[in-house]
Amino acid sequence: MIILGGAAKGSKLITGPKQENEMPVSTLEVVLDDVHEIAGAGTLFPDQQGNPVLHLHMACGRQSSTKTGCIRRGVRVWHIMEVILFELLESKGKRVFDPDTGFTLLRL
Repeated sequence: MIILGGAAKGSKLITGPKQENEMPVSTLEVVLDDVHEIAGAGTLFPDQQGNPVLHLHMACGRQSSTKTGCIRRGVRVWHIMEVILFELLESKGKRVFDPDTGFTLLRL
């Protein structure tokens, strides 16, 4: 999927792990201090129980500053956000929990 539009003030992004090789991973968070233009890309695949799981990263820009990260902490739409979704027919992809990383990884 591709996503375009605006993110509202107070939206939250995960911006990376605190330490490169830390397990389990401790995340960093950034909160948008104002409205930002956004562009992002992501996937939507089922987990092992068939529930859809979104994984989406986006770049949020305002003037000459950009913040980029994963949306899983909560991004709020500012007026409009367009999502263009491409369907993969006959896909066997699933999100499976990986105990080594603590992440739910895409397996094809």
